[in-house]
Amino acid sequence: MPELPEVEALAAFLRERAAGHTIDRIEVSAISALKTFDPPITAAAGQALTGASRHGKFLDIHVGADLHLVVHLARAGWLHYRDEFNAKTPLKPGSGPIALRVRLDDESGFDLTEAGTKKSLAAYFVTDPRLVPGVSRLGPDALAVSEEDFAAAMRSRRGQIKGVLTEQTILAGVGNAYSDEILHAAKMSPFALTNKITGEAMARLYAAMRTVLTDAVARSVGQKAATLKSEKRSGLAVHARTGLPCPVCGDTVREVSFADTSLQYCPTCQTNGKPLADRRLSKLVR
Repeated sequence: MPELPEVEALAAFLRERAAGHTIDRIEVSAISALKTFDPPITAAAGQALTGASRHGKFLDIHVGADLHLVVHLARAGWLHYRDEFNAKTPLKPGSGPIALRVRLDDESGFDLTEAGTKKSLAAYFVTDPRLVPGVSRLGPDALAVSEEDFAAAMRSRRGQIKGVLTEQTILAGVGNAYSDEILHAAKMSPFALTNKITGEAMARLYAAMRTVLTDAVARSVGQKAATLKSEKRSGLAVHARTGLPCPVCGDTVREVSFADTSLQYCPTCQTNGKPLADRRLSKLVR
């Protein structure tokens, strides 16, 4: 799933490559992906693409003076930029993985796509990003929150720190991959309980979050959309590295699997050398 660093990089890429161009039209292939009807998506035609920004993990494409195409890429969504579209004919409904296509005046543009059969990509064409339910509910941004507010946010919900870090109403921008990386950098178990984290450990967690996300943004911004995924993978220490050596201590990276997701961690760095039981309702190591 694209998280804060990748969405920040996609926004920067669109500001560099597409801002200033006029939108020829926006075509919708996956009808279920477009969640709004007023204003109509046809109102984008003839308007300038004036910029792009980010709200947590939402990509905000600025259209004209007061319109926004706000997109949540979900787990398997992505933006594919085309310097030139070969076909002039409109997209047909259900055109493979393509959910929406944005065509620009120089015949370039981009597709918003979603792989797999579970379709969760969501697009909203609105006059204010705060009209998007997911945006209006976001907690403080992970790169803007102060240390004091971060600690208060983490302790506002009693639960395992892995889940609280990824709850967007508490903290915006961190998902499954970077929460694994942050907890590894902070030397903290993913199952540590928020109400038992000491002040020193919370400060360490905040510092780890800032470092991991800032470094990831620095690596990502300036990359083309097509290379962002590989850049993300190259910078990961534990996430999606099950069975490989931890780059810090050399121990084997382990995994805990759940119904529809998994987490990765290093026992030596994070759980005093104790492996976490790999079953959904395991007795947790804290």
